[in-house]
Amino acid sequence: MTQRSSQVGSGGALWPLSSDGRPVARVVAPNIERTGQFDGVWPIDDPATGQVVGWCDPTSLDEVDSVVDMALHAFPAWAALAPTDRSAAMVAGAALIEDHLAELAACLVKEVGKTGDESLGDVRGGISLLRSFAALASRAAEVHDLSGLESTGAADEVLVHRVPVGPVVVITPWNSPIYLTMNCVAPALAAGCTVVVKPAEAAPLGVTAALELLSSALPAGVLTVVQGAGAEVGSALCAHNEIRGVLFVGGTAAGRKVLHAAAPTIKKVSLELGGNDPAIVLDDAVLNDGALRELVAGCYSLSGQVCFNIKRIYVHRSRFAELLDGFTRLVDQIVVGPGDDPTVQMGPLTTVAGYTNARRLLDELAQSGAEVHEGGVFSTGSAHPAGRFIRPTVVTGLDRTHELVVTEQFAPIIPIIPFDTDDDAVYEANRTEYGLCSSVWSSDPDHARSVALRIQAGNTFINAHRIGASVPLVPFGGFKQSGQGRNHMMHAIAECTEEHAIVRYSRPGDQIPGIQSWLSLNLSSIAGPVTG
Repeated sequence: MTQRSSQVGSGGALWPLSSDGRPVARVVAPNIERTGQFDGVWPIDDPATGQVVGWCDPTSLDEVDSVVDMALHAFPAWAALAPTDRSAAMVAGAALIEDHLAELAACLVKEVGKTGDESLGDVRGGISLLRSFAALASRAAEVHDLSGLESTGAADEVLVHRVPVGPVVVITPWNSPIYLTMNCVAPALAAGCTVVVKPAEAAPLGVTAALELLSSALPAGVLTVVQGAGAEVGSALCAHNEIRGVLFVGGTAAGRKVLHAAAPTIKKVSLELGGNDPAIVLDDAVLNDGALRELVAGCYSLSGQVCFNIKRIYVHRSRFAELLDGFTRLVDQIVVGPGDDPTVQMGPLTTVAGYTNARRLLDELAQSGAEVHEGGVFSTGSAHPAGRFIRPTVVTGLDRTHELVVTEQFAPIIPIIPFDTDDDAVYEANRTEYGLCSSVWSSDPDHARSVALRIQAGNTFINAHRIGASVPLVPFGGFKQSGQGRNHMMHAIAECTEEHAIVRYSRPGDQIPGIQSWLSLNLSSIAGPVTG
C-alpha cells in the first residue's frame, strides 16, 4: 500500500490515498511524514455493504510522544495569541471545511452508515461549532475584577484570570464523528489550548480530513491527530505527563478507563458518557401525529445510536394502548437501507459489535415471552447480505428490570412500559445508573415541570427529545455514570481552563490580620549590614 501525496485544503484530494485508491486516516502533524509501505492498517467498511471504503493507519507510541511534544511546544505561543487572532484562525478553518461539505458528508454515509441528511447535519454542525466558539475566544480570556467587593478583604486589587489548562487530548466516538469532535476541539482552541485528537477507530476518515483542513489554518502543532485503538494510543495519551486535560465522549466503560489512565497525573477530565434516556408520557399528554413523530424520531435517529436518544418509553396506563397503536403505525412506515438512498430514514448499525449485540437482544427477547414487533420496510438497495441492518423494533410485555430496560442498548429496539402514577414513572426513570437526558410529555406545563424536576438527568426536555432539542446556552452533561463535567458554550470553555486569582497588597502588615506574633522579627535588631 503506497502513500500518495495529500493535498488537503489546496483543491486536490481530501485524503491520503492507498494504492487501491481508498482514503487512509493517518497521523496529522507537521514533521511526521510517512512515505512508502506501511504495516498494521485495518479496514474501514461500509456497514450497509461490508465493503472496504478506507483504511486506518495506527500511530506508533513513539509518534504519540512526538505529537504531544509538538503540542507542548506550540502551547505558549497559541495561549499568548490575541483572542481575536485565535478566533480568525478558527473561522478560516471552518471555511475550509465548508468548502468540502459534500465530500465529507458522503464519507460519513459510507463509513458510519448515516443517512445523507444525518451526515450533512454532522458536518454542518461541526462547522457551526467552530464559528460559535471562535466568537467566544475573547470571553474565554476575560479577567474578572473583584477589587473592593465584599469578602475580598483589604486587598488593593483582586483579579481572576481564566487561563488555558495546557495541551489537551480529545477522544471522540464514531456515531457523530465531526460534530462531537468539534464540540471538544472548538472550545479548547478558543480557550488557548493546543489539542491532540484521537478519532474513533471505527470511523476515522471524515473527521481526520476535517481536522486536517482545520489544522492547515492554525499554527503548526496547535492541532494534531493520531490514530489507533483506545487501549493503546488513547491510554498513552491520557497517561502522558505533558497532557493536562482530557475531553472524552464515548461509552461509560471506556470512560472509566480514561479516568484510570489520567488519575496518576491528576489531569482535568471531562466525560460525556452513555445514556439510557427515559421518555415519560403523562396521562394528559397530547398524542397526535406531531407528538408521535417526535417520539419516533427521538428513538430511531441514527438507528438508535445516539447517546441522548430515547432508549425507553414509560406511558400512563390509561394512554398505553393509544400510544402503542399510533407509535407502531408510524414505525411500520420507516424505510431502512443504505444512507445514500434519499428515501431512507434509518441506516445500518455502524459497528460489528453493536450489530451482534442487537441481534443477541432480539433473539433473547423472542424467547423471553415479550411481544416483539419488528417494523419498518427495507429499501430496494438494502438487501446486501453483509449489511448490518436492524429493523426499528417495539417491545412490550417485558419485565421492568430486563436488560433492554436498564442498560443502554444503542440500537433501534425500544421498550414501551405502562405506569400507574407519577411516582411510579419517576422511580423507574431513575432506576438505572445513567442520567444523561430525559423527557416528559404533557399538555400541562406545571405538571410536566413538577415531574421533570424529580428526574436525575443533566437535561430534561418537555414535549421533545431528539437531536436539536438541546439548547446551546445551557450546560450539557450527565448525572451518575453518564459522565462528569459539562459542555456547551462557556460551560465547555470552563472545562478547558483554570481560574487563576492574582491578589495584590501594598501594605500587607496593615491589611492582613495575624502579623502580631511576628513583630519581634526586626531588621534593626541585627548587627552589621543587611543584604538581600
